[in-house]
Amino acid sequence: MAHIVIAGGVTVHVLLYKRNIGTSISWMGIAWLSPFIGGVLYYALGVNRVKRRAMRLRRERSHMFLVDEVAPNAPDAGPLTPLEYAIGRLTGLSAESGNKVSLIRNGDNAYPAMLAAIDAAEKSVGLASYIFRDDAAGLPFIAALIRAHRRGVAVRVLIDGIGGGYFRSGTYERLREAGVPVDRFLHSYVPWKTPFLNLRNHRKLLVVDGRIAFTGGINIGAENLLASNPPHPVRDTHFRLEGPVVEQLTEVFADDWVYETGEKLLDEAWFPELAPCGDAVARVVTSGPDEDMEQIELAMLHATSCARRSIRVVTPYFLPPDVLTTALGLAAMRGIAVDVFVPQHSNHRVLDWARRVPLRNLLEAGCRVWLMPPPFDHSKLMAIDDAWSLIGSANWDIRSLRLNFELNVEIQDEAFTRMLMAEVPKGLPLTLSEIEGDSLPLKLRNNAARLLQPYL
Repeated sequence: MAHIVIAGGVTVHVLLYKRNIGTSISWMGIAWLSPFIGGVLYYALGVNRVKRRAMRLRRERSHMFLVDEVAPNAPDAGPLTPLEYAIGRLTGLSAESGNKVSLIRNGDNAYPAMLAAIDAAEKSVGLASYIFRDDAAGLPFIAALIRAHRRGVAVRVLIDGIGGGYFRSGTYERLREAGVPVDRFLHSYVPWKTPFLNLRNHRKLLVVDGRIAFTGGINIGAENLLASNPPHPVRDTHFRLEGPVVEQLTEVFADDWVYETGEKLLDEAWFPELAPCGDAVARVVTSGPDEDMEQIELAMLHATSCARRSIRVVTPYFLPPDVLTTALGLAAMRGIAVDVFVPQHSNHRVLDWARRVPLRNLLEAGCRVWLMPPPFDHSKLMAIDDAWSLIGSANWDIRSLRLNFELNVEIQDEAFTRMLMAEVPKGLPLTLSEIEGDSLPLKLRNNAARLLQPYL
């Protein structure tokens, strides 16, 4: 009787709250076929308690942005207007003009710039990182944050509860001992107090005085210091932003901080008046289980459908939802030049096995796939028609687009987009014949690995 009640409860919840048909059927099957264990698994991994709490907090926040929409059929509409209209409707945010965006390659260049900004901070420092190690890369950050805190700057630090070390985070302990306000996002040693065991805050964001922001793909760890020849080097891309869009970036950090701690960051130390300082038009696009829609995924879909000449994607892992793979294939079939850049070998062997399935579909549709040589490239970039780009933390995989908290920024700037893609190492082409040459055991392995993608 208890099994029927639990399985029935899971079924009702799935029917009310799950949108994906395959996921819904899977959870109901697990609940009915695995007495008691199925209900426990669904409670731990399937119930999204993050969204409901985040929506309550969002109603209370004071900083709200209103999208300034321009109809696609307006007299002064340009080629990107339909895309901007769609993303404005999607995010509820206006595309802000007058921004300066600078590209920074690897930790060797990004870390000194970030540390200098922290040391120059006068009012506030907000830092969120998926990985923040207390190693050769992280210790200078810990020292700089402590110095800023001691000179009276409002410092707030968020470290992901899994990526930052589930059992122990040396960075968290060092900052906490020094009195720096720091927290671990969605972390609990007691499983039933964890809102959703399969979630990660994958964002990488530093905001200083509400005027300067750094975001992109770089975590804080010695593997990003290529000049020191680490055993497992990681090449990556980060960005420094100034201008009105920094307010939207600060809002992302403030949202995450109030969600985790309950403290609202609302004053002028975090949200000063911002003047234009560059030529780029920019807008923040976030996604995560606290949103009603997969905003970054839908932004990628809109961009793919609006491309007229070229689509270029750079990602460390390529396991997107089928709808994105299909959209890229359809773009190639209508004559768009579609290029996908992935590392020759990533830092997750199972993901490399699994990606051969969607990459085969792209090659069959006429897309080009390039394998970038070592070291492992962790960059996440997308460019449309050499005029529009999407930068940030989101990989092209289901975990990033459906489960993680992610932060991307769309940039409208032709010079910046050309420069961005010129930095991408082209690598060697992957051919359809190479994939077709896989033996039957390898094909079975690759297809089996693909089934695990939401949990990798």
